[in-house]
Amino acid sequence: MSKTESPTLALERKITVRVLDASKTYADSGDEPVRALDRVSLDVRAGEMVALVGPSGCGKSTLLNLIGCVDLPSSGTIEVDGRATSSLDDDALTALRRDRIGTVFQFFNLLPAMTIAENVGLPLVLQRRERGEIAQRVRDALESVGIGGKANAYPSQVSGGQMQRAAVARATIHRPAVVLADEPTGNLDSQSGASVLRLLREFAERGQAILMATHSSEAAAVCDRIVRMQDGHIVG
Repeated sequence: MSKTESPTLALERKITVRVLDASKTYADSGDEPVRALDRVSLDVRAGEMVALVGPSGCGKSTLLNLIGCVDLPSSGTIEVDGRATSSLDDDALTALRRDRIGTVFQFFNLLPAMTIAENVGLPLVLQRRERGEIAQRVRDALESVGIGGKANAYPSQVSGGQMQRAAVARATIHRPAVVLADEPTGNLDSQSGASVLRLLREFAERGQAILMATHSSEAAAVCDRIVRMQDGHIVG
């Protein structure tokens, strides 16, 4: 919910992400398996911006990977836009990840051989949208994040802040239900980081659910809610 919205109105918003008693265990080279996530439950609603905070290794990235359909829980349930990920076959899981989830990474993950416009339009290409629609939506997306003049530049030709703006545009151009951001300001100076946070805040106010893992107290402060993790658990 936005910071000016009443709790009652916030509760009326659709639950976009539901995590219920989710655990994730990985095989280890030793005798004991590693439990990266232990019976975590969390709801994130449309229009809400939530910060995941906690020390390295506490389970933040594991939780984002489960919600992002990169991995499946060992037990418990992950629901994205009303669909339980563990009940989907590979094709349906790929479609859910492609159509309903956007991801912003700390290190941008832009393809170096593609222009900024081509990188931003990639989700629409994967959806097999018409070329004209892609071109128009890319123009609009680049303008919305303030880098309309960089469409034909390559990632190596723009600043880190501009690359992250492009990454935000790419993560949101297909109008996903949820945007996952993993340390989106961790590789930026304070001014560029603040700019990216404002963009994410704007997308939350347009109705998308934003879930951001961060070590930054400044980044967490712009969110509606802070969820603290430690040793694979939610502790506050």
